[in-house]
Amino acid sequence: MLCDRFSDSTRAYQGSLGQVSPIVLNAMQRVTIGDLKPDLTIILDIPVEVGLQRAAARRGSGVPDRFEAEDLQFHQELRDAYRQIAAEDPQRCVLIDADADADTVAGRVWTALRDRVFSVPSPAGTA
Repeated sequence: MLCDRFSDSTRAYQGSLGQVSPIVLNAMQRVTIGDLKPDLTIILDIPVEVGLQRAAARRGSGVPDRFEAEDLQFHQELRDAYRQIAAEDPQRCVLIDADADADTVAGRVWTALRDRVFSVPSPAGTA
C-alpha cells in the first residue's frame, strides 16, 4: 500500500507544532493503528522558501490554503520536525533532497524504493 500521510504527519503537525505530548500521541497511535508502521517512509526535503514557491506556482492565482498561509518559522519548524523523524528512524525513513527538477527527484525516490524495498529478500516460503 502506498499513502501520502501516516502517523509521522500527526507527530510533526500536532506533536512538534501543536505541542501535543508524545505520551498522548503514543496512546492515540496504539488505539488507532497498534504496531502497524510503514516498511519505508520517504520524506521529500526542500528548503522552505523553495517549497512555498512551488506551492504558489501550482496554485496559480488561487488563495493559499491554511498551511501555505503560515509564516516561514512555522514551515521551518515543520521541516525540522520531519528531518528529526528521519534521523530517529533511519531504518524506515529515507530523507530525499527534493531541491531539484521533478525527474531528478523521481529518480531519487525510485532509487530509495529499489534499495530499501525491492532488494529485500522474500521471507522463506514466499515468492
